[in-house]
Amino acid sequence: MDIDTAALYLSEMGNITRLKIIRLLVRAGDQGLAVGSIQRKLNIPGSTLSHHLSHLRNAGLIHQEREATVLRCCVHYDRIEELVDFLTEECCTDPELQMEASEKESI
Repeated sequence: MDIDTAALYLSEMGNITRLKIIRLLVRAGDQGLAVGSIQRKLNIPGSTLSHHLSHLRNAGLIHQEREATVLRCCVHYDRIEELVDFLTEECCTDPELQMEASEKESI
């Protein structure tokens, strides 16, 4: 993942409602949730939910599937995992930074 994509994902999830939606969909698992269920569980107006789902969909964090009259939302788990990996991939790899942190803790 490049830094621009990571910034986009973080920016879109940086809204409290969108973060609640992502967390709810993660808890729902691979089958996702119908838009109506998301609306009821988060107690938000349909137009507001539609706005936030659009942001998440356009960023590539969720996808939607139509099942007859039901619109189901699912998380792109691979992209969430890539983001976490991107944020942690260089953990503890810079001895100079680790030394600085150790020096500050000993003061």
